[in-house]
Amino acid sequence: MAARAKAGTRTAVRAATGAVVVSGSTRPPTAGAKRLRDENPRQHVEITLTLRGPKLPDAERLGGRALSRAEFRARYSASKGDADKVSRVLRKFRLKIEKVSLETRSMRVSGTVAQMEKAFQPRLGVYWSEDQGQFRDREDDYKIPASLKKIVTALIGFGQRRVMWRSRARIGAGLTPLSPSALETLYQFPPGQAAGQKIAIAEFGGGYFAGDLALYCKTFGRKRPKVKIVSINWPVRNRKQIEQLPRDDRKDALDDTGEVMMDVEVVAGLAPAADLSVYFANFDQKGWIDLLNRVIKDRPVALSVSWGSAEDSSDWSPAARAAINVRLQAAAALGITICGASGDDGAGDEETDGAAHVDFPSSSPFVLAVGGTMITRLAGEVTEQVWWETPGRRMKSGGGATGGGVSEIFRRPVWQRGIDIDSLNGSRRRGRIVPDIAALAGPPGYAMIFRGKPDYGGGTSASAPLLAALIARVNALLPPEKRQRFLAPLLYRKSPLGRPMGDLVCYDITIGHNASRPKPGVGYEARRGFDAVSGWGVPIGSALLLALS
Repeated sequence: MAARAKAGTRTAVRAATGAVVVSGSTRPPTAGAKRLRDENPRQHVEITLTLRGPKLPDAERLGGRALSRAEFRARYSASKGDADKVSRVLRKFRLKIEKVSLETRSMRVSGTVAQMEKAFQPRLGVYWSEDQGQFRDREDDYKIPASLKKIVTALIGFGQRRVMWRSRARIGAGLTPLSPSALETLYQFPPGQAAGQKIAIAEFGGGYFAGDLALYCKTFGRKRPKVKIVSINWPVRNRKQIEQLPRDDRKDALDDTGEVMMDVEVVAGLAPAADLSVYFANFDQKGWIDLLNRVIKDRPVALSVSWGSAEDSSDWSPAARAAINVRLQAAAALGITICGASGDDGAGDEETDGAAHVDFPSSSPFVLAVGGTMITRLAGEVTEQVWWETPGRRMKSGGGATGGGVSEIFRRPVWQRGIDIDSLNGSRRRGRIVPDIAALAGPPGYAMIFRGKPDYGGGTSASAPLLAALIARVNALLPPEKRQRFLAPLLYRKSPLGRPMGDLVCYDITIGHNASRPKPGVGYEARRGFDAVSGWGVPIGSALLLALS
């Protein structure tokens, strides 16, 4: 991992053509992928450029308040002069400037493969892998004209390599999954239905079955919320369209759609009066960038994210990961709480090197990282503990465990300093600790409707939308001056009682671990107080409302 990081962060060097390599653009080939051919030089390609801008504020500098849209635009947008210069230079390569957003420091640029090669030299090829099928990928660092050095910090979209994953959690058979009312009782949701709140949900695949949501709301006696489907760069199919796909494509699409409908139904059941926006983007790095740009523009109170992969996976380029993190920071400054699932594969996070890993984007300090619990019976008593089901890894036959641990990429934010949890990898780096909070992920699971029939869901993929719904419920009841605040750092602040707020608004989870296989596998342990498997614990909604008020 160290060698890969070093290669990805090397300083820009001058190429023979007078172009410069963009720092962080190095990305190794996809493991197990086979190169088929060069990409067609006439093939149309769209990329998203990231421009430099003023240093964004962190939560401590903002003192817990959020910036208004007007404040953010005035202080932190990219400069028009930079955007105009980039436009002039790229038009010389006959590239088309599709859209410029100074607020998100982004430019969407399109052209043929031949034009992109002349301007940026990414060496585009067509590949095939068992996991993804056929896709385009780049084979070199990308470069920019020397006159744009330091102005353009990332170019995203040359490759279509998949970087977002999630799988449906298999909950133990014979259990009764929890209804919305049972979840409200379990976590003491405050009254109301989140009227007037905007909640966003990020999806990187699948479709949307409106009939399932209607039946879900009817089954559980909930008002059907307004749902806006937003296609960023992914075709959103309905049930009929998906069921007409070829068998293999249909299976993948149904699996992803089951996850989409779980997200939507969890939020709809717990915040039925909110306005829901479901954003569909491609599962590559550009999909992430374009989706977050739209979220920043729309400014919901919360965004639920149930997709991700190991922060140090070779599928991320350092430049793309940094560009995504800049947008996560912008969202936090605007008071958007992004609820990111910490992963369902324990401390290994789907990596196979035997080391501990954490999931991105939940490892970003600008995301509320959400871990998972399960409900069991110990010594005759019903107990909520860390989610861990044999073998701790996600398997087709079942299993899984909450993600959690210490980041090797992102520094420990100021609000987590003083917490004595170190990486199990022996690293001296004091990284961001994941998660901040937790909620039900394992047995007995979440009741849902899928393809017109009763079904169930789980995993931290379900924990994240639950937190998004709770935040919206709480936000609706707060006085106006206390609304729209990034929640994560507030959990670590000292209350008037001298204890961290997280200690007062969460029920402490003290049992369990997240080893990716039975002990002595690598994993973190639950303990009294804050830990790296359940954070502060599971929410007490009424206490959270009182504390934030």
